[in-house]
Amino acid sequence: MYDLPLVPTKIADSTEDVANADRRARFWEFPEPGSAAPGSDMHFRMFTALLGATYNPYKPAVLDWPLLEPDTRRRITGLPIWDIAVQTENKAAARIAFYAQTVSRPVLREALLHMAGEEARHREVLSRLVAAYDIPMKPEPYYALPNDAEWGWLVTGFSECIDSFFAYGLFEMAKRSGYFPDKLVETFEPVVQEEGRHILFFANWLAWHRARLTWWKRPGFELKIWAVWVFLIWERIGIAKDVDGLEGADANFTMNGSSAISEGMDLPQLLAICLEEDKRRMAGYDSRLKRPSTVPFLGRIGLTFLRLKSRITGR
Repeated sequence: MYDLPLVPTKIADSTEDVANADRRARFWEFPEPGSAAPGSDMHFRMFTALLGATYNPYKPAVLDWPLLEPDTRRRITGLPIWDIAVQTENKAAARIAFYAQTVSRPVLREALLHMAGEEARHREVLSRLVAAYDIPMKPEPYYALPNDAEWGWLVTGFSECIDSFFAYGLFEMAKRSGYFPDKLVETFEPVVQEEGRHILFFANWLAWHRARLTWWKRPGFELKIWAVWVFLIWERIGIAKDVDGLEGADANFTMNGSSAISEGMDLPQLLAICLEEDKRRMAGYDSRLKRPSTVPFLGRIGLTFLRLKSRITGR
C-alpha cells in the first residue's frame, strides 16, 4: 500500500472559528480578475489554489459522535455501506497520491497531495464512526495500486463525481426525514461538502488537461476516459452483488438506502433532490470554474424520462 499523506489539522478554538472555517469551505472567489479559459495559466492558478484556499481544518479525533436512540442506532449501523465506504476512501487516497508522484508541476502535485490527505482524513472519520457505534466490519483487503497512475486518478475522479451526486441527495433526504439525528448530520456535513470541492477540482483538472494535450494524444486520452466509464459501470454492478450477499442487504443499495431513509421516496424524487443539492453545493465557488457536468446531465435526462413515463402510464 502507498504511504498516505495527511493534511495538517487544527482544532478550532471557538464556535466562531468553526463557522468561519465552514464559510471558507463553501464560498470562494479567486482574487485575480479576468477570463479563465480551460488550459490557460489563469485557469491553472485558479483550480490549483481551490483546495488550499477552501480547506476546513476539522480534526477527526475531536468530532462529536452523539449518543443515539436504540432505534436510530439500529437503522444507521444496519446500513450495508460502511465496509465499502471505508475501502473506497482508502483506495482514493492511495490512487491520488500515486498519480501526484507522476506530475512534474510542483503546484499541481501539491494540490493533488492535499486532496489525497483529505481522502485519508475521510477514512479516519468513517473509522471513528464505526468504532463509536460498534459497527461490524469485514477485514479490509489489501489494495494494490494500478500500473497506470493516470488510470487510477481518472477512476477515482469520475467515481467521486457519481458517488457525490447521489450522496448529496441521500444526505439531504436523511436530514429532511430525521433518519439521521441533527447532531450526526452536523458531524458529517463538512465531509459531504469536502467531496464537492474534490469533484470541482477534478472537473477543472480534466478541462485543463484536455486543453493542454497535443492533438495526437487526445484520441488515446478520450478512449481511456470511455474505458474508465465502462469499468465504473461494471464495478458498480459488482459492488451491488457484493452488497446483495450481505445479510439483510439489497443489491440496489442506493435505492434501498433512499427507501430506508425516507419512506415513500421514489427515484424521481431522489433525482430531483440530487440535482437541487448539486447546484446548491457548487453555487458558492468562483463561477469561472468549470462544474462537474456529466452525472447531473444524465440525472436530468433520467428525471425527464421518468416524469414523462409517469404521465403516460399514470403512475
